[in-house]
Amino acid sequence: MFHLAPATKWALGLVAATVLTFMYAPLLLVMANSFNAAQISSWPIESFSLHWWQRASQTDAIREALWVSLVTALGATAIALVLGSMVAMALQRYDFFGKNTINLLIILPIALPGIVTGVALNNTYKNVLEPIGIQVGFFGLIVAHATFCVVMVFNNVQARLSRMNPRLEEASADLGAGPLTTFRKVTFPGFRTAFAAGGLLAFALSFDEIVVSIFTAPPGVETLPLWMLNNMARPNQQSLLNVVATVIILVSMVPVYLSQRLTRDADSN
Repeated sequence: MFHLAPATKWALGLVAATVLTFMYAPLLLVMANSFNAAQISSWPIESFSLHWWQRASQTDAIREALWVSLVTALGATAIALVLGSMVAMALQRYDFFGKNTINLLIILPIALPGIVTGVALNNTYKNVLEPIGIQVGFFGLIVAHATFCVVMVFNNVQARLSRMNPRLEEASADLGAGPLTTFRKVTFPGFRTAFAAGGLLAFALSFDEIVVSIFTAPPGVETLPLWMLNNMARPNQQSLLNVVATVIILVSMVPVYLSQRLTRDADSN
C-alpha cells in the first residue's frame, strides 16, 4: 500500500481545506445573510431575523418563479427518465450501425456551453417552429432542460446495466417470461437505484439552470434563477436575493446528496 509522509499529508490537507473554504465560504455567507435583520448584506451579522424569509414567502413573483422552477424540473426529469433509460438500454443491449454516433449525440448537450444550446433552441423555436404555426411556449422550456438532463439518467443507467449479468434476462425468457415481465421483474430492479439517482441529479441540474432558460423561457415566465438575474441590479432586493439563493442551494443540494447515497448503497450491496 502507498503511504504518504506526515508532512505531505498535512500539506495536502491544508491545500484541500483552502480550496474548500474558497468554494463554500461564499455560499455559507449568502445563507447566513438570508437571516440578517438588516436590509443590506453585511458581516459580521449584528442581529438575526426571519423577516426576509417571511417577506419572500409573501412575494407573488418569487412564489410563481418557484412553482415554474419546480414544474420545469419535474417535467424535464420525467422526460429524461424515459428517454435516458430507453437509450441506455438500447446502446447497452444491442449492436447496430451508428451506435457510437448516438452515444456521442446523447452526451453532447452536457459538454456544450449552455449558451450554445440556448441559442440553438431559441433559433429553432422562432425560425423553424413558429413560422409553421407551432407555439412551443412553456413546454419548450421543459424540453430545453430535458436535453441536458437526459445525460444524467443515461450515464447512471448505462453504467449500472454494464455491470448487470445479461444471463439473468436470458434465464427469465427461458422460463417463459415475456419481455415486459422480464423488464419489470428482472431488468428494472437491477438498475432502479441508478434510475432514481439519475433522476435526482437531473432534477437538481434543471432546478438551478439559468443560461438555457434565458433563451428558451417564454415572455413573462421566470424560474427562480431568472428572477434572481432580473433583480440583481436592485439594491432593495438584496436580502430577498439571499433568501432565494439559499432556497436554490438547499433544493439543489438535497437531491445530489440523496443521489450519492443511493449510488453508494447500491455499490456496497
